[in-house]
Amino acid sequence: MYNVVGVRFKRAGKIYYFDPGEYQLEKDQYVIVETARGIEYGKVVIPMRQVGENDVVLPLKQVIRPATERDKIQVEENKKEAKRAFDIANVKIAEHQLEMKLVDVEYTFDRNKVIFYFTAEGRVDFRELVKDLAAIFRTRIELRQIGVRDEAKLLGGIGPCGRMLCCTTFLGDFDPVSIKMAKDQNLSLNPTKISGLCGRLMCCLKYENDDYETAKNGMPDIGETIITPDGVGTVAGINVLERVIQVYLEELERTAEYTLEEILACEKNLI
Repeated sequence: MYNVVGVRFKRAGKIYYFDPGEYQLEKDQYVIVETARGIEYGKVVIPMRQVGENDVVLPLKQVIRPATERDKIQVEENKKEAKRAFDIANVKIAEHQLEMKLVDVEYTFDRNKVIFYFTAEGRVDFRELVKDLAAIFRTRIELRQIGVRDEAKLLGGIGPCGRMLCCTTFLGDFDPVSIKMAKDQNLSLNPTKISGLCGRLMCCLKYENDDYETAKNGMPDIGETIITPDGVGTVAGINVLERVIQVYLEELERTAEYTLEEILACEKNLI
């Protein structure tokens, strides 16, 4: 077992485990840690706990020290510098006539690296751009191409539901979302109604999907022929939550609704 604290570097970013060492760290306390990107300033979101070897990435890096007020000031200064870098980089992108959209700029805490996040339709040859930016900022330059979902996460916004985007407020990772989830929940398949600001299927389609899949157990599929109290019919629709089945009765040339219990009773009597 390992003693760890969970540290997050962005509001809805991933949580990484670090060895607290000799420090007694509390939740919501800020710390200075070493990451693959360099020295970073993060927030403890999971207080000290023990986890198994399968839950950590070894070797486990240790917290350098709790953050100070001076560190907080440094972070604010880095943000101001990042805004300046954003404007300069946009000018350089235009000069090089590159087909790319700059989304965000971020300095590492120790300013040993500045990261430029961008979107583009395909691959971009930005070698000359990197040379120009390195000459201006005199530090390591990293250009990172991201997808439209990551862009929405960085920029934020208000979703169709009227709330702040899930990816910006609490989603650490993006789960796969499919059109089948919308079908299972009897939602409109109109792309404008089930797509988020990023243009992809809304992440919230995943939230209740497991419950819908469980509720569908034992229910017939659309198009299946079943026995009803009024005779044989074809399933035209299902209401998963209310456990109601809509059936087209060919002999009566009409559609009727039955509960799952009524259908199961008919099948039981037939047996």
